Amino acid sequence: MIRYFRKEQGQLIELDSFLSGCWVHISTPFSSNELEDFAEQFDIPLDYLTDSLDSEERARYEKEDNFRFILINTPIPNNREDEHQAVFLTVPIGILFSETFLITISAFDNTVIDLFLKDKVRHFNPSDFKLFILQILDQNVNRFTSYLKKLNLSRDVIEQQLISSSRSHELQQLLGLEKSSIYFVNALSSNELLKLKLKRTDFLGINNDEDKLDYFEDIIIDNNQAHQMANVFTHIISGTTDAMASMISNNLNIIIQRWTMITIVLMVPTLVSSFYGMNVKHLPLADSQYSFYYICVISLVLSLSLVWFFRRKELF
Repeated sequence: MIRYFRKEQGQLIELDSFLSGCWVHISTPFSSNELEDFAEQFDIPLDYLTDSLDSEERARYEKEDNFRFILINTPIPNNREDEHQAVFLTVPIGILFSETFLITISAFDNTVIDLFLKDKVRHFNPSDFKLFILQILDQNVNRFTSYLKKLNLSRDVIEQQLISSSRSHELQQLLGLEKSSIYFVNALSSNELLKLKLKRTDFLGINNDEDKLDYFEDIIIDNNQAHQMANVFTHIISGTTDAMASMISNNLNIIIQRWTMITIVLMVPTLVSSFYGMNVKHLPLADSQYSFYYICVISLVLSLSLVWFFRRKELF
């Protein structure tokens, strides 16, 4: 699906066809022929479009003829089927611009582009390509930070559940969080290197614009902070997973130990009654008319003595 947008009288409107200075957004569903025809129509390198659809593509920038291409990674929720799968994934957004138009392309729906499609970003004007790109980079960092906070809240909830649990269900959830954090660390690291190179080479041509340059530097700082946050979260979740795995193992050991103690206590009356159930002569109290009651009392005393002993040794 290829859509064209521009702002008129402060409102974002969708156009029926291409106009110079507009924003072109390409999203699913589309066919390969549709991309090829579009690339041929505007003389765009097809690789720029297809690379933006590859979820494994790294963040980078390139320049060819009159076109400049930037590819960044952005987080999206994962429609997972199993608890151990990542909660969030990272996918690429391609940004291609020239002097007359700007193109964004992604094979996945993402909240970063949705914010611009819904015109919810302040001072957004698609005709100001340089500011538009900076705003995309800024909203992308904000999305990483927001999802990291959600991951941390999820970790707190799972951690509370794990304290008194002996199941592996919560550990599988922690594994999903850990995978997400690793994706975030890699994506933020790649995006950070990209932004530093963009600034060093003045790829966007904003070094003479103090406002845009300051804005870009703030974005780089925010990206670095998000990267550090993701690193810290990864270490925390890794340590939490190890600690909780040990805790679950310890809880299971305690349960097994308690059942073993109960088995030993119950074994005493069984053992005593087994002796008196055999055809063996001259057992103590065997000839007494109150032998049944004596045996019950003796078994109970022995069992209670074992309970007292285990409690004293803190085994029960």
